[in-house]
Amino acid sequence: MAYWLFKSEPSSFSLEDLMARGAPEPWSGVRNFEARNFMRAMRPGDLGFFYHSSCARPAIVGEVEVARAFYPDHTALDPADHHYDPRAIANPTLWSMVDVVFRERYPTAVTLARLKDCPALAGMRLLARGNRLSVLPVTDDEWRVIQGLARAV
Repeated sequence: MAYWLFKSEPSSFSLEDLMARGAPEPWSGVRNFEARNFMRAMRPGDLGFFYHSSCARPAIVGEVEVARAFYPDHTALDPADHHYDPRAIANPTLWSMVDVVFRERYPTAVTLARLKDCPALAGMRLLARGNRLSVLPVTDDEWRVIQGLARAV
């Protein structure tokens, strides 16, 4: 099993949106090759943090599970979709997506400030200067530390 972090702006798609679906949801629209390759490494059963970004209080707010391994991202082929990429017409497998399903809403959101203040997370990719990827790997140790922070009362 591997661990991941999925970033989304809550104004576009939030953990609450995923919870309301009650079913696996495609994690579509990723248009960065490195992030795409991370998704191609995901397998059903892998777990991920759901991170609300670009908002007043960026934070890890819950947990998801990968429900379906990568497959072609159809939004790249739809000119009406804001994730449309004309390069995908010639190469329909250029972009990929996975399906995720809601697992847990954390009782305590782990804010970006709290992550930065935790010495055990100093090497976390999310905290690297200039990192803007929407999908990132998380180490086993980082997973355990963050779960502890999220469940601390």
